[in-house]
Amino acid sequence: MTDSPASQVKPGAWLTGRSLYKRALAYTDVPTSDPRVVRAIDLVSREAELLDRKEYIEWQDLYPEDGIYVIPIDPEVEDFENHLNIVFDNDTMRRARVVRLTEGYAIAAVDAAATVRTLGRFVPADVRDADGGAEVVLRAAQILVAYKRGRHDVWAADVEWTVRLGATAADDRIALKVIRLVDSQEEIPAAGFLL
Repeated sequence: MTDSPASQVKPGAWLTGRSLYKRALAYTDVPTSDPRVVRAIDLVSREAELLDRKEYIEWQDLYPEDGIYVIPIDPEVEDFENHLNIVFDNDTMRRARVVRLTEGYAIAAVDAAATVRTLGRFVPADVRDADGGAEVVLRAAQILVAYKRGRHDVWAADVEWTVRLGATAADDRIALKVIRLVDSQEEIPAAGFLL
């Protein structure tokens, strides 16, 4: 029998050195002060404000036609098309979701929670040249507090965006947004809002 660190921990004690994720993360030497990264942070911050204000029509315009918005169940998954997800929205599905949230017929949308989200811990994972500009892969933590009927719910996630930079900041778009909820493998309550 070996004395592994886990076998030496008292029952109920926190295990140190454990992470939610096992997948390796990419990093770049590009600092957050790089103008390309600053533009990406500006875009995802604007996205957060649009979502909190429930400006879903303006929000969907932040995505190109080939953009993907995904909330995987398994936090280790990278191949979203071949795995089950909580949400996997291409352009058609994103637009249909926005219609449900804005036309007032979906029960969850009629009595939707008020939300406030905080983004932090921005880490540029990759900055690369692409056709007509650059792409920035950016990771951050997101805490979303939703208030409805006298109750606060907290949604915590690690989020990764791939931002395509255009000729100007007004042309920047979110090509991919991956929201890895910390409790994605547990029972998740229905939400009448976008994460």
